[in-house]
Amino acid sequence: MILIGQYDSPFVRRTAIALTLYGMPFEQKPWSVFGDAGKVAQYNPLIRVPTLVLDSGEVLIESAMILDYLDEEAGAAKRMMAPAGPARRQAQKVCALAAGLGDKAVALVYERVLHKEKSEVWVKRCTGQVERVLDALEADRAARPTPYWFGDAIGHADIAVACALRFAREALPALFTQTRWPTLIAHGDRCETLPAFKAIVQPFNPPN
Repeated sequence: MILIGQYDSPFVRRTAIALTLYGMPFEQKPWSVFGDAGKVAQYNPLIRVPTLVLDSGEVLIESAMILDYLDEEAGAAKRMMAPAGPARRQAQKVCALAAGLGDKAVALVYERVLHKEKSEVWVKRCTGQVERVLDALEADRAARPTPYWFGDAIGHADIAVACALRFAREALPALFTQTRWPTLIAHGDRCETLPAFKAIVQPFNPPN
């Protein structure tokens, strides 16, 4: 398999970490949606990452879709999200919040580095969304005594939150202090000590 995208994207990184934890070999093409747009477009007309090219040539173009496929391939015993029912919906909700956190953090970066005239209304809106998501994730995680979000084993929710949180902390450092979202930050820091997280990481490098 070929994974297209750079690891400074929380979406590409969560996909690569899942592939690694599942023991599924892949080749990374660290193409940028800015500098390598033409290359990405050959596989994904949206010019978005992650894009996963299967050995069969089939192309998967969105992280949730990719992870759903990986769960199928991993099988019931190894999959990192419940297959159905309330447990699946709860995990999907956490993953959706993490994805939203990543999306809004990316939007704030683009507003800062790509637009000559900043929209204060847009910045305030996105910042408020980021803070509310972090509040919600903090409350949810603090209410769970288990080592990982949904039990004793790492799951997609843990990976998604940790990757989005690292990106947000690097991209929006002024938003974070030692006292804000302590349970969430401790959770992210714990995930970052795991071998897969240490192996798959790239410092934040905003487009210019």
